[in-house]
Amino acid sequence: MKIHVVQKGETLFSIAQQYGVSARLLQKLNQAPTDGALVPGQTLVVLLPERTHVVRRGDTVWSSAMEHGISTRELYQNNIFLQGQGALIPGEELILSLQDVHREGSLGVNGYAYPFINGDLLRQVLPYMTYATPFTYGIGADGGLVALRDEGILAAAGQYSVLPWMHLSTMTEEGRFSSARAEALLGSAPRQETLLGQIKEILKEKGYGGLDVDFEYIRPELGAAYAAFVDRLRRELNSLGCSVLVALAPKTFAEQRGLLYEAHDYAALGRAANGVLLMTYEWGYTYGEPMAVSPINHVRRVLEYGLTEIPAEKILMGMSNYGYDWALPFVRGESKAEKLTNYQAQARAEYYGVPVEWDETAQAPFYTYATPAGVKHIVWFENERSWQARLALVAEYGLAGISIWNIMHIFYGGL
Repeated sequence: MKIHVVQKGETLFSIAQQYGVSARLLQKLNQAPTDGALVPGQTLVVLLPERTHVVRRGDTVWSSAMEHGISTRELYQNNIFLQGQGALIPGEELILSLQDVHREGSLGVNGYAYPFINGDLLRQVLPYMTYATPFTYGIGADGGLVALRDEGILAAAGQYSVLPWMHLSTMTEEGRFSSARAEALLGSAPRQETLLGQIKEILKEKGYGGLDVDFEYIRPELGAAYAAFVDRLRRELNSLGCSVLVALAPKTFAEQRGLLYEAHDYAALGRAANGVLLMTYEWGYTYGEPMAVSPINHVRRVLEYGLTEIPAEKILMGMSNYGYDWALPFVRGESKAEKLTNYQAQARAEYYGVPVEWDETAQAPFYTYATPAGVKHIVWFENERSWQARLALVAEYGLAGISIWNIMHIFYGGL
């Protein structure tokens, strides 16, 4: 696999010729415009086939995989354009194996999805997942679980042998994290007992393999009670064969101030849970000043602090799968960025005919443009190059894997 940075004057066809691959495959893999139009700085994933199979009438994904001694999962991974479908088109060329790609299977990949995720999209991304996490079971005013329609995600995950994790948060019925709900739960043994019983029922009934605990914006004085609750969850759920993961705010030192950070004691929660997710994203956010969502220099600082408190084999690194568009000038308290998928961000650069630039410090792409009305904008997003830079941190630090927020929009990223 190669990541090609488009130069001025290049087209899909010239790049395909350069690598000796199909322009059609290059277009489908990268969701590039069918007319071949590209902008300088844009990145393209180039898959270099080692073995291929030309589809015959009557072939299916399963029969093609069996014929060539590979798994259907691997066939889907090598041909993302199949979108999880079983039917094939005669004459279509499938990639059986790739040059310079060796998937060891040791990288754990989790992805979050809302229940309304498009079914075709879900089937397209599941072959790349180790775990799938429907978002979210909240906590109601009575202390019980807020129900989640997760049946569709669970059924699809089972088809692709992806282990589902149950997500527990302090999110209310209105979709907001609630400090009051957390306080009511952590201060009441009866409420904890009731909630734990409901969690066990859901885990057993729906076949979840673990629990992902995500309590955000809880008061600092609840930190010890939160760690004790997570420890109890681990002890009781491990006996059922279920692991417990806890999501942690992106801290760079133990005494970091702020409601998001203070109750998240890395050392205590790292001991209490089987694993942790470091939420290494949202430096650039809806109401914040323009910057990369996950600048690698900031991500690295979080990881390096985290590793002083938590073993590497327990850590999943958060991966952002989106970008933002800010109108300029930015005015704190007034400006609100527009959230974009990565492909929407790339398409906007193509529409305005502006080059994509690269920030070496953040290891992230960005560009600027002006509307017909003369309003200037800046867009920060993710591309294959920025993802590869952050994926390299997993190997560098020996982490357990990554957790993607979120998989509601397709993005290959070079997994």
